[in-house]
Amino acid sequence: MEQVDVLVVGGGINGAGIARDLAGRGFSVLLAEAQDLASHTSSASTKLIHGGLRYLEYYEFSLVRKALLEREVLLKSAPHIMRPLRFVMPHDQAMRPAWMIRAGLFLYDHLARREWLPGSHGVRLRGSVLGAPLQDRFSRGFVYSDGWVDDARLVLLNALDAKARGAEILTRSPVLRAQRGEQDWQATIATPAGDRQVKARALVNAAGPWAESFLRGVAKPARHEALATKSLRLVKGSHIVVPRRFTHDHAYLFQNPDGRIIFAIPYEGDFTMIGTTDVEQPDEAIAGFARACISEAEIDYLCTQASRYFKSPVQPDDVVWSYAGVRPLLDDASGSAAAITRDYALETLHDGAAPLLSVWGGKITTFRKLAEDAAGLIGDMLGQKGTAWTHDALLPGGDLAAWSGKKPGRPDQDIEHFVAAVQQRWPWLPPAMARRLSHAQGTRIEGLLGSFKSLDDMGAHHGAGLHEAELEFMHREEWACSANDMLWRRSKLGLRLSAQERGAVAAWCDSKAP
Repeated sequence: MEQVDVLVVGGGINGAGIARDLAGRGFSVLLAEAQDLASHTSSASTKLIHGGLRYLEYYEFSLVRKALLEREVLLKSAPHIMRPLRFVMPHDQAMRPAWMIRAGLFLYDHLARREWLPGSHGVRLRGSVLGAPLQDRFSRGFVYSDGWVDDARLVLLNALDAKARGAEILTRSPVLRAQRGEQDWQATIATPAGDRQVKARALVNAAGPWAESFLRGVAKPARHEALATKSLRLVKGSHIVVPRRFTHDHAYLFQNPDGRIIFAIPYEGDFTMIGTTDVEQPDEAIAGFARACISEAEIDYLCTQASRYFKSPVQPDDVVWSYAGVRPLLDDASGSAAAITRDYALETLHDGAAPLLSVWGGKITTFRKLAEDAAGLIGDMLGQKGTAWTHDALLPGGDLAAWSGKKPGRPDQDIEHFVAAVQQRWPWLPPAMARRLSHAQGTRIEGLLGSFKSLDDMGAHHGAGLHEAELEFMHREEWACSANDMLWRRSKLGLRLSAQERGAVAAWCDSKAP
């Protein structure tokens, strides 16, 4: 039976981040994900790197500060898949008073040090490009800074870095059984190649929405101890994508009469993404790794709330795509779903038998800090702590300045220099394709394009600039096996391909199946 130091269960952002951190500290790590990387919650976020302005109303100052401290750390680590983003908050006099918003933004600006993100300020909307898409009743507003991230690729980059540092990443490989012993965990993993038996000195439960059910069903105790004392509240968040509602590069934050907020964010060039909702889910909603789906009521809610602000109403018939994910929120006895904390808790069990660490809750912005804390706890339990190292480390593809020959500057400037360098090196690339691949791959683009001299070298074209060489690269280097993997997680090209083209990609994937 093979032996590793740590078995990580779950290939979302927390599992991938923990595997990366542990591998970088010298531990032997095996990550087992039941489906594709980021196949549920971690690819269904609002795709923001943010402190969480609205959490200030719930006095979550510690969480907001922790997230704000991480904001620029993350933006610098992978400037190809992240970018700073300015948000416009129109002032609705029937909602929160202006003095309250100013006070909240002042706190937001000063709870953590900013190196280069600009602070907040008031803005006159009437007569400006920022106010043009909005109803005339919105004459003034506020602008503040946060960031945007390709969430699914963020998970992928963490898994790639973990692999580069010695971890093994298994996708489509559910853990069938994990028995806790006095010295180690013995696990059975159902891989595509057959069952594998693994011994691990410690186990990390990062199964997201399934973290509680994993401990109550799959994991077996050594004696009669309880493997978990905490519980989750499952809250579905859904988003819609509609044709572009504005042409500038800012996003909007809209306040709703129910006290919640929604965002309207520039998305994939030609679209606007609107979300999110908060709908509590029963445990059975995720039975058998069921995929969350948006409801008609949620579509109506998002359209109605967005239409309170935009001049041009958003109708359900405008929706070209939607997605939903179930957030595993730490149950803190809050009344409403919107009030439940987005902070995380790490629960350890180390009572003489093999160590267990379970991840409860969390948000994508704080994943790196969560992983650092988790790796430190695992190291303490195994007597081999190692050194924290991820704070200043780049994720794969993120070394843009070194590759383009420019002095490192602001991340948003570095990516523009990099795109220009890519266009100079491969001048035959159409500009839109060069930009898309630069953002998706960063310096990993060299492994994709290599010595190609023309588009013909990239093989058959499947639409929207997607060629067979890119399919091969995603399949070979990025654990992508299905059309959904390639078109909705590794990329968002599913928005641009016809049904026939998506079918051709699915057929290509089927041809690669063992």
